[in-house]
Amino acid sequence: MLVLSQYVEQHYAARLLAGRTEGLGYLLKDRVSEVADFLESLERVRTGGTVFDPEVVRQLLARTTHADPLSKLSPREAEVLRHLAQGLTNAAVAARMHVSLSTVEKHVNAIMDELDLPRDPGYSRRVLAILRFLDS
Repeated sequence: MLVLSQYVEQHYAARLLAGRTEGLGYLLKDRVSEVADFLESLERVRTGGTVFDPEVVRQLLARTTHADPLSKLSPREAEVLRHLAQGLTNAAVAARMHVSLSTVEKHVNAIMDELDLPRDPGYSRRVLAILRFLDS
């Protein structure tokens, strides 16, 4: 399969690489200027090789080098955030984890700080944290 695209779509490129490992390619249309090079790329993919535009590779590597913001969380904080994302209140999280309510509140505050969530009265830091969790 050879993808010929106008621009790099990281999500699709990553999905392409996550599947089969042979006969793959992702080229950018505006960088395919020589017919002979394009035909060589087609042949390489047809015979089981791979062809990726250097810009596609650069962007995929850049994507993987950005740290996952949730990786800053301790295992306990990650567990609290997972419960929050399920819609549980702090009291329900405390009961489920067999800890005190104040312990959960401390974890929630630490989560907000670790994720560098803004202290803006127009936003719910709790909702922003859950959105980050769901986006990861």
